Amino acid sequence: MPNISLRKAKSVIRTALSKGNDLGLKPLSVVVLDAGGHVIAFEREDGAAPGRFAIAHGKAYGSVMLGMAGTAQMARADQQAYFMDAVNGVFGGNVIPVPGGVLVRDKKGGVIGAVGVTGDSSENDLIAALAGIEAAGFLGEG
Repeated sequence: MPNISLRKAKSVIRTALSKGNDLGLKPLSVVVLDAGGHVIAFEREDGAAPGRFAIAHGKAYGSVMLGMAGTAQMARADQQAYFMDAVNGVFGGNVIPVPGGVLVRDKKGGVIGAVGVTGDSSENDLIAALAGIEAAGFLGEG
């Protein structure tokens, strides 16, 4: 099964942070997870709140564990709040169903991990995540 190497994960992070700087976003935090929900790499920009790891992780973790990007999770939470509440219970409260949690797919469409970005608006977090994923040669589903 294809995976995200540490080198590629660092590339995702570097580009996502660069995109955030180019857009003048607030300090971002970025995490890259493998297909099993394990952390490959994380970085938090100077000035980002220390609790941002948990938020970035929750965005990415929900995406990979549900096979559903943050935007789709948010829509599902709007339609069926009880379902997302139950899912969050199953996963120990570690799911944050908002944009900025992005599935990472290989060229064949298989899920190989997820990226979580936090620090600005969820929509801007998503833009930064997608920039990093695409620059590393993967497909992002936000």
